[in-house]
Amino acid sequence: MTQHGDDTAGRRSDVAELHLASEEPDLLLRGGALAHDSLTDDAGPEELPLDRNQAILRAAKRTGALLKQTGYPFALAGSVAVYAHGGAQNLQHDVDFCIRPEDAEAVAEDLREAGLPVRRPPEDWLLKATCLGQQVDLIFELAHQPVTTELLGRAQNLSVDSVHMPVLSPTDLMRSLMAAFSEHHCDFGAVLPIARTLREKIDWDGVRRTCAGAPMPDAFLYFLERLDVIPPQEPHKEVSR
Repeated sequence: MTQHGDDTAGRRSDVAELHLASEEPDLLLRGGALAHDSLTDDAGPEELPLDRNQAILRAAKRTGALLKQTGYPFALAGSVAVYAHGGAQNLQHDVDFCIRPEDAEAVAEDLREAGLPVRRPPEDWLLKATCLGQQVDLIFELAHQPVTTELLGRAQNLSVDSVHMPVLSPTDLMRSLMAAFSEHHCDFGAVLPIARTLREKIDWDGVRRTCAGAPMPDAFLYFLERLDVIPPQEPHKEVSR
């Protein structure tokens, strides 16, 4: 979901950072098969190449199906979760799932048994897997906080390109994105389209209670108000962190 541990080691503020994919398709098939695809779909040489969005969705569906089989609670996060809630199919460069810290090792072992390579990067808030040639982040610390049973319990069971799986609620998605803002990373442009698309599904009072008071989230809320994405906060309401 973010700039990954391979290139921004130790930057926990990037956990919920969202970079949208380029509009230009990224051809991921060579000779009719996905590169590094350890779980093929018997793609023949006549198939057209997949663009990045298609490849990421396939990886999300396959990994989600495997996670359901483990029996451990989880939820889809990141740009694929935004897509599942009705956002544009303009996905970032990986797939993100939230799992509880106490389940991480067991989930990793189950995925390895299913054929997915899983490794532990230097960062201590996620595991990284590979599915159908795409990177999958298994995140157990989101927006500086451990993923909890309560967070996963608020997830909604949605269809992700015909495969049903738990998806983080729009409010929790927005909280995580805004909590990642800092003076070192503050990409309002990536989060603005998400706020516009999901604004009627988000509990903005709840977001304010969680994020308000911090300079960058406060600035983003003001930005949304000035753009008429959300209504201004009523003066008599006091928001406590």
